[in-house]
Amino acid sequence: MKKLLLLTLILCSTVVVFAQTEVQRVEKLKTEAAIEVEKLAVLGQQINDMLFSFAELGFQEYETFNYLTALLEKQGFKVEKGVAGVPTAWIARWSYGSGKPVIALGSDVDCIPKASQKPGVAYSDPIVVGAPGHGEGHNSGQALNIITALALKKVMEREKISGTLMLWPGVAEELVGTKAYYVRAGYFKDVDACIFTHVANNLGVGYGDAGQNGLVSVRFNFEGAAAHAAGAPWRGRSALDAVELMNIGWNFRREHLELTQRSHYVISDGGDQPNVVPSKASVWYYFRERTYPNIKKLFDIGVKVAEGAALMTDTKFTYEVLGSAWPGHFNKPIAEAMYQNMKVVGLPKWSDEDQLLAKATQLELKAPNTNGLAVKLDTISLPSPTGSVNIMGRQLMSMGGGSDDIADISWTVPTVVLRYPSNIPGLPGHHWSNAISMATPIAHKGIVYGAKAEIMTVLDMLLKPELLANAWSYYKDEQTKELKYTPLVGDKDNPAITLNKKIMEDYAPKLKPFYYNPAKYKTYLEQLGIVYPTVKPEQKEELKKLEDKKSK
Repeated sequence: MKKLLLLTLILCSTVVVFAQTEVQRVEKLKTEAAIEVEKLAVLGQQINDMLFSFAELGFQEYETFNYLTALLEKQGFKVEKGVAGVPTAWIARWSYGSGKPVIALGSDVDCIPKASQKPGVAYSDPIVVGAPGHGEGHNSGQALNIITALALKKVMEREKISGTLMLWPGVAEELVGTKAYYVRAGYFKDVDACIFTHVANNLGVGYGDAGQNGLVSVRFNFEGAAAHAAGAPWRGRSALDAVELMNIGWNFRREHLELTQRSHYVISDGGDQPNVVPSKASVWYYFRERTYPNIKKLFDIGVKVAEGAALMTDTKFTYEVLGSAWPGHFNKPIAEAMYQNMKVVGLPKWSDEDQLLAKATQLELKAPNTNGLAVKLDTISLPSPTGSVNIMGRQLMSMGGGSDDIADISWTVPTVVLRYPSNIPGLPGHHWSNAISMATPIAHKGIVYGAKAEIMTVLDMLLKPELLANAWSYYKDEQTKELKYTPLVGDKDNPAITLNKKIMEDYAPKLKPFYYNPAKYKTYLEQLGIVYPTVKPEQKEELKKLEDKKSK
């Protein structure tokens, strides 16, 4: 009996020692991997600045496509191009050993209309007036993921760690235009987990219901009959009248919709010239809500309103889905593991120049404060509360906000969104000012720190099988236990790959002389001849007054 007890104690001690040794090994590898990321900081800066200079709108990211796919092929990745019927989409894979598990790393690549802006300049100063620009910062995420993947590749080969790294781009995210099609085409069916990276002003991650709205993007096309608008208007049937009546009908209907809905539209085709009754016209709607059933309900109401407008004007109408996104739900076990790594990584050490640019920009944009860049790590984001609004005894969900089609992937495979600090707090978003930091040391440092958190988390997935097991348990037993993913795009819907084509045909030749040349210039700031940071003298004076006031 004593021998048996002694043997049991020895075995238990051996297991404990082995477990401790394995934990130490994993932590050591994570530290080494973070160092490998730092070695790739210059490459990250070059990728970031190159994509910033391309400034391509959704579905037209051809320069970005050519540059990134060539870079990844050169680094040993197998690249599948034109995936899911999207010419600028691609999937890049690199495997070692058994190839399992498969970890997907994704980030968006498109930019914003009319957001051209010189980096490092704390006031409006377009590179090309009226041109698109990275006023959301989507130029930075692929830089982060690629240096993560290249550092991981080196560690995995050296340590003989099995797995597959799958890199992919969020094409036309601003149009929520592609990720549902990636899912439909089966590109995530064999993926074990997905990390999506998105620019922010702090290092952060969250889990559960992210508090976002989902949406469906729909264009309604009306067709009537042309006629001389003065000579024989009675012979015409105005498609533009139908568009305007649909908008009037929708705006009257708003009063009787749930408070959680957010809907907006633009008239994408209003006719050709005033003296011809418009035979064709189109209006483009985003229908946003907090749940799939309510999104579908809004969509159905929109179709009825369009039908009514067509009846009133004796015109015909059709509609086409241009994009969609579910409300996001993100994985708790992965988020918690990632946040522990973020606490180890911490925030970048911002220079005085970084803070001056940030504070001057905040002053220029009348931000809520001029505290500059974040110096304290954000807390982990908890699930958005439900039942937070009570109207006439009825509990409504939280009010929601923006949308992102990464949500469609989050309902397909355990997913988290890694937010990294490459932008300035307090700016409007989808705005030229959000491009100010995006090819500066602020963006470059944020990329490196985000990549450190990402590489550590991927190593946790590769070396701790229980993490992925727990992630899938959460996905199956909590996230999708009662709610199953139903695509908002139908079998006959296709990606709207012609959107933004005319705009980029106009502006690409004007932007091309400003494409970044890393062979000649260390940074895009150097190429543009920008003194970092460039601020107005009056901005400096005002900031000094504010600092003096705070010190008193």
